[in-house]
Amino acid sequence: MANTTNPHQTRTPARTGSTTAVVLITLVTAVGGFLFGFDNGSISGSVSYLQDRFALTAGGIGWVTSSIIVGCIIGVITAGRLSDAIGRKKVLLGASIIFVIGALGEALAPSAGLLVCARILVGIGIGTETTIAPLYIAEVAPARLRGRLVSFNQLFNTIGNLAIFSISALIANAHSDQWNTDYGWRIIFATGVVPAVLFLLMLRFIPESPRWLARRQRQDDALRVLTRVHGSPEQARQALVELNGTLDPGQRPKVSDLWKPGLRKALVIGFGVALFQQITGINAVFYYAPEIFKSAGLGTDTAMSSTVLIGVVLVLATIVSMWLVDRVGRRPLLLSGATLMMVFLALIGFLFRATHPNGTALLIALLAYVAVFAASFGTVTYIIIAEIFPTHIRGLAASAATFALWGGNYLVSQFFPVLVANIGPSTTFFIFAAISLAALVFTAALVPETKGRTLEQLEGQLRHAQV
Repeated sequence: MANTTNPHQTRTPARTGSTTAVVLITLVTAVGGFLFGFDNGSISGSVSYLQDRFALTAGGIGWVTSSIIVGCIIGVITAGRLSDAIGRKKVLLGASIIFVIGALGEALAPSAGLLVCARILVGIGIGTETTIAPLYIAEVAPARLRGRLVSFNQLFNTIGNLAIFSISALIANAHSDQWNTDYGWRIIFATGVVPAVLFLLMLRFIPESPRWLARRQRQDDALRVLTRVHGSPEQARQALVELNGTLDPGQRPKVSDLWKPGLRKALVIGFGVALFQQITGINAVFYYAPEIFKSAGLGTDTAMSSTVLIGVVLVLATIVSMWLVDRVGRRPLLLSGATLMMVFLALIGFLFRATHPNGTALLIALLAYVAVFAASFGTVTYIIIAEIFPTHIRGLAASAATFALWGGNYLVSQFFPVLVANIGPSTTFFIFAAISLAALVFTAALVPETKGRTLEQLEGQLRHAQV
């Protein structure tokens, strides 16, 4: 069946359907996003205690911190192709089991080496979740709500960050440094088991992706899910016809397909946006926030409390982004975000040039940077990756783009403490500001607006693109 949809025409779908059903499906899936933020942020409140407990050098603490990214990259590489083969839901179930085992391993690790192994395992769960959850939500959600619903995964990520930052601060402030060095960090990691088990139990209530089902020629199952999402059998049948118009049952995703005309531009956009999300420095703040504040002269308790403020700002700014993304669009948020990130990162660099940096001014500048990031690249990146690839290769292509995200994360988390030790925090943040300028140029030149178009319309638009 030919696809007669005009790829350049923006059509707003009818505002009917079971919004409640799709929101509930999204909320269950987004618990994985909570685990992403919770487990990824757990190192922030533990890093100084781990350094003392295992006598780690700057390079050693960088490896303990960044080892989770090695697991993320493994998860990213395998998740997309696996989800194309066995389904999105089964892969998410596997990730939830990995989260449970990994969090227990972190909490019980008797040595730095085994802690690294456990963090790699947790990273596999995170890499899988960040690849598949936004993709799954995008494949279930109607076009008019897609940006907002995909953003729920990032919102839960930020709530996970806030939760673990708060738990870490409570533990740090309630006990002595020695007690935290012996036991506190274990409790911080152990708390991740609870949401992981909850995620595993809740996933049984969500359906498989209708686009994956249609791709596997399970038309009745796909129609059943679409009816649940749209509420109207007539709308569900219309959506299935449009979906089938973009499918070729004989197509099998291959890595070489990613560089074909049409797909090539989508890959460059997804890869680039994902890479810039990370190498503009956000995880330097997430992973090392207490140490950054301590270097500005703040005490341990104040530094930990300031980290909680970062978590609060992340949540609030992500909510603002969710409100804006389907109103003003993805592209304006990325353009304004890159501009303001560059400004605030440069300001942080200037503040660190002082012999005794102003702690209050530094906190304000860091919070402003985090807010801008969360409202732009922090949220929109996952939406773009979930939207721009064709159904038949979406899992594999999302893996390729998300690989760039975690590759950039690894570089920042591994080398940030080394850069600070060798060239100082001022120059390091100036480098992040320069990278934000590059992100602005990239977005202006290549990233299209995707607001309001169905996934099938976007597929038709990018199929004719040349890069």
